[in-house]
Amino acid sequence: MAKTLHAERSRVADTLEAVNRLYYARGWTDGLPIVPPTEERVQEALDAAGADPEEVVGIVPPKRGEATMENVAINCVMAGCLPQYFPVVVSALRAMLEPQFNLFGIQATTHPVAPLVIVNGPLARDLDVNASYGCFGPGARANATIGRALRLIMTNVGGALPGKLDRATQGQPSKYAFCIAENEDESPWEPLHVERGYTAEDSTVTVIGVESPHNINDHVSQSAVGVLATCADTMAVMGSNPTYLGPSNCVLVLGPEHAATVARDRFRKADVKRFLYEHARKPLRQLRRGGMYGMQDWPSWWETASDDALLPLLRDPDDLLIVVAGGAGKHSAWLPSFGANFAVTRLVGLR
Repeated sequence: MAKTLHAERSRVADTLEAVNRLYYARGWTDGLPIVPPTEERVQEALDAAGADPEEVVGIVPPKRGEATMENVAINCVMAGCLPQYFPVVVSALRAMLEPQFNLFGIQATTHPVAPLVIVNGPLARDLDVNASYGCFGPGARANATIGRALRLIMTNVGGALPGKLDRATQGQPSKYAFCIAENEDESPWEPLHVERGYTAEDSTVTVIGVESPHNINDHVSQSAVGVLATCADTMAVMGSNPTYLGPSNCVLVLGPEHAATVARDRFRKADVKRFLYEHARKPLRQLRRGGMYGMQDWPSWWETASDDALLPLLRDPDDLLIVVAGGAGKHSAWLPSFGANFAVTRLVGLR
């Protein structure tokens, strides 16, 4: 028997226009129209996963709102999620609430950072989470609504309203929705979740706070060294937080064609990470000209290095997450982190 739902009820004319006027006026939307979270729709989402509406998922910063299964389901309905997406949203939220993810910092910073959700394993295919052409863009309901549901939770439960507790100077489009799957079928390497200790048959979500994708365009290189040299040059820039703010996880999303070129030269993931650690660097002379110089968290020897010393963007090769995603075409993407935050991977499920 379904448990009683406890969320506040609002009586409004039975039209989409009236519902959306009310929700927008109360600051409960992301600016886009929402699906009215009727009791029937919310109960359907809960029932599909066998969730107890009163169970507390966690406390969402910065307002420290209590996320229950019920209000998570409400935001999933508002975002347009199908009921079967609900466990993915819950798992991603639980991962985001792990201390090393630093959700408080991600929610309240002036930096344009958003949590990226990467879905791996059989469930990614079952739910049709886009891993191929345009995976960061529009067109896939799972990608759009899973990412959007998390944003609505961060706003409605966590209180991160733009200009109030969310202090992002300009924000970024990925603050609407930021969810992809890895293109495991076209990857020449083990998928992300296997690299992080799970089996190929497990379905997982990995969350990481990053900027929107920076395109890496290399239509010429025919070798691993050529492709990765282009990647390294795109990664190492003065305006990147990781250069100054110490250890964190960043993401390199290689398109399948670039990945195939790199793997053809027998580069493993570990080789790619080592190459980029050694080559994604900037001379100290240049880093002192601007960026975040004076605010950095550098190892002590960097402070006394010569002006010509090449300082690495990454503190450790393994700080870099490598994912293969996208369709045909010689493009990849670099997603630098906010800094001082780390990826978290969890099995998909309610626990």
